[in-house]
Amino acid sequence: MTLMPDSGLLSRSTRSRLKAEILIVLGLSLGASAVYSIVSLADSLTRAKPLASQTQALNNSLSPRPVFDFIYQFLALFFDLVPVALVCFLLWQTARPHLARLGLDLRHPGRDALVGVGLALLVGIPGIFVYLGSKGLGINVTVSASPIDTYWWTIPILVLSALRAGLQEEIIVIGYLFARLRDLGWKTWPIILVAATLRGTYHLYQGFGGFIGNFAMGVLFGWLYSRFGRVLPLVIAHAVIDTAIFVGYPFAASAFPGLFGAAK
Repeated sequence: MTLMPDSGLLSRSTRSRLKAEILIVLGLSLGASAVYSIVSLADSLTRAKPLASQTQALNNSLSPRPVFDFIYQFLALFFDLVPVALVCFLLWQTARPHLARLGLDLRHPGRDALVGVGLALLVGIPGIFVYLGSKGLGINVTVSASPIDTYWWTIPILVLSALRAGLQEEIIVIGYLFARLRDLGWKTWPIILVAATLRGTYHLYQGFGGFIGNFAMGVLFGWLYSRFGRVLPLVIAHAVIDTAIFVGYPFAASAFPGLFGAAK
């Protein structure tokens, strides 16, 4: 049984420290991404070109020199995971499973993997239609994925990027945020909606469709976590979805340019 602080017994100073901790964690990670996404959307909306005619590139090259591009890409992945390590440190328990408050353990890896892949299909396929519909309505930019044949290490880095996204978003936005907001006495559905709104907001750089699709995904993931208390299937599902996007999107864009290309 996981012991959690009784929010009714928390002192004012403890509650203030928890709120400050949440702001610091989000400021070091996805809260900062949300701010940048809002600014990016404002930039896109104030341009003369319609939103649907604009593109946003994923996984850009960070250097024209292959060796340094690889080093920069790897370092970016590594340091993006530091806030994940921070929340694991903050919520580590002496009793096993040590990360129970984050809903994270390795007791059922096979079952978690199957659930994660199934969830990826459940979310990913409708997500394609949300993206295409948003583009058709002119409320989303065109996502431009990087070529996958640039270097021998391009695909491994893209897969690691997908895994990083799954770990960072699900452990922080679901595991950590749920734990700390529960400590503060929040009820389940307000937590689900706030976490989903945060998830949608840091995808606003894609346009309003990116917000809608990721908000819906956040509601589903939050509800599943509130029911079952396991974050690993969500990490796996997220990593599978992003791997399919990062690696598969260039094939889809070349095969169906009318659907996935930018509007003229």
